[in-house]
Amino acid sequence: MRDRNRHTLGALKATLAVALLLSLAAAAAAQTASTTYRGTARDPFTKYKPQLKRAAPKKVLAPVPVPPIQARIDGYKAQKQAAMNMQQPAPKPTTALTLSEVQVIGIFRTPRGYAAMVEATPINLSYVVYPGERFYDGMLVAIEETRLVFRRQTRWTDGHTEVAVETKPLRQANAVADSLAAQRPSVEAGTGAGAAPAVSAGNKTDVNALVEALKALAASASEQQQRQQDSQGSKGDGKP
Repeated sequence: MRDRNRHTLGALKATLAVALLLSLAAAAAAQTASTTYRGTARDPFTKYKPQLKRAAPKKVLAPVPVPPIQARIDGYKAQKQAAMNMQQPAPKPTTALTLSEVQVIGIFRTPRGYAAMVEATPINLSYVVYPGERFYDGMLVAIEETRLVFRRQTRWTDGHTEVAVETKPLRQANAVADSLAAQRPSVEAGTGAGAAPAVSAGNKTDVNALVEALKALAASASEQQQRQQDSQGSKGDGKP
């Protein structure tokens, strides 16, 4: 029994001695100076200057540019062909027109309610539209007696869309402008700049000839009337 206790105490003493030696070795290693040089991020002998953070350039917001009319027409034709291939209703031609390219030339009643006739100024074509018709940048909301009410949609470069109400009044008829517009194609269809004076000179000659003929007829009629009066006077003088 005593031998066993002595053996246990000897093992504990040996374990404590080993642990003490390990702790002393670790402390000695920690106290030794490091010979490895580590460079600093800046010169320690210069004055510290904080780094200036450059502000990121702000994106300038602007409306998404509208494609040219020909590009929009080509897109409409492609959509129409795709709808026909899929046996679906084709889009209306007005989907290729912007609201600024449309003029209201007529408002009338139909069995479906109010309808309007609009003219596409870039292509000089007219279309009959009803409420709900879509355009490139908006939609027709309502038709009133003297104006159309649209909902305009403006897409911006950052992705958001602005919605606003826009009205277009009925274009008033202008007889002078319509007559000039009707005469312009006939003048442009002439052979050149010298054709117009020749035609006007010919018309003037015909008018002058007609005036001279009318004057001659009036002179002959007055002369015959004078002769008749003279003959009647001479007969009255010869009676007893």
